[in-house]
Amino acid sequence: MKRIIIFCFLLTLAGASVGTCRSAAAFDSPYLRIDDFLQIHSEQRELMDSFAQQVRKPARRYESEEKTPVTVAIIYPSLQVSDYWRRSLSSFKARMDEMRIGYNLDQYYSTPGRKGELEQHLQEALSKDPDYLVFTLDIYDHKELIEPLLKLERPKIILQNITTPLKEWEGNQPFLYVGFDHGLGARLLADYYIKATHGRGGYGVLYYTLGYVSTMRGETFIRYMRENSDLKLTRSAYTSGRAENAATEALSMLADPKLSFIYACSTDVALGAILALKQSQREDVLINGWGGGSAELDALMKGDLDVTVMRMNDDNGVAMAEAILMDKQGKSDLVPTIYYGDMVLVDSKTSAEDLDKLKQRAFRYSGQ
Repeated sequence: MKRIIIFCFLLTLAGASVGTCRSAAAFDSPYLRIDDFLQIHSEQRELMDSFAQQVRKPARRYESEEKTPVTVAIIYPSLQVSDYWRRSLSSFKARMDEMRIGYNLDQYYSTPGRKGELEQHLQEALSKDPDYLVFTLDIYDHKELIEPLLKLERPKIILQNITTPLKEWEGNQPFLYVGFDHGLGARLLADYYIKATHGRGGYGVLYYTLGYVSTMRGETFIRYMRENSDLKLTRSAYTSGRAENAATEALSMLADPKLSFIYACSTDVALGAILALKQSQREDVLINGWGGGSAELDALMKGDLDVTVMRMNDDNGVAMAEAILMDKQGKSDLVPTIYYGDMVLVDSKTSAEDLDKLKQRAFRYSGQ
């Protein structure tokens, strides 16, 4: 029995704050959006739909006499307020337990943006000769760390928190891209803001770190606003993904009396913006969350946050476990290239009862 090592690795670079946006060309060129991918690979649609249905269903038990445990090494950028990564691990472990797949865990935790630390973790994990590596690519320039692995028979690669295949890897894609569609979430929030502001006024954008997440969440939002409203981007800034940096940048944005809202690209960034709003006493400025984890939902119920896009969070960990099960059963050809989970927009008007129902669904394994 092969050892299976799941290695979750975030490649981030702490970007300095800037006042301008990245170009649309940089946003478009490297990745295939889901619709574009399906135009090329129409056969994947049925696989994606069937796999998504299985993720939503109760677990199947793995029937096998093989008792060798699966070895799982995990490196997660979980040292942040967002609980996405913690819940991902919890739901993965719970689903593996339900399916009766034995496993051992080798875990690493990191802070976003510490490249040297992450590279050291990567070397240590690879020294164990893994069969499966699962990590997330946040910086396009670091894809060369992944490409040599794609050319080998092992390890199989699962990319976490990215659902847009790289164009350059066409014909040799990773085993699975898993997460939630950042572009879809950005459009849901954009529609909310357009309706709330009647499509007029100015807004600011607080990016996460310089990389994939900021590109997909931020540039999609800006382009959608430009094409569907008269709202004007007045300022944007990278925050290194930290609340204190976000608060500083938000205060600069709030000096503009015509500012209608601040679009935040992550949980920690949103919480920093909330601090700035309280300090400036600008009750007329709207602020969003991104992901709908516990910290954001608490802020929403307190009235500190106006809206967020809520991921059905635990589905991402379940999807990884399901892909491993299918591979162990010799059904890897039925694992789609992309899995993206469901998302729901919740705002200050969402009732406590409805929010509780969404929590039960989103955190079905990791707990409320």
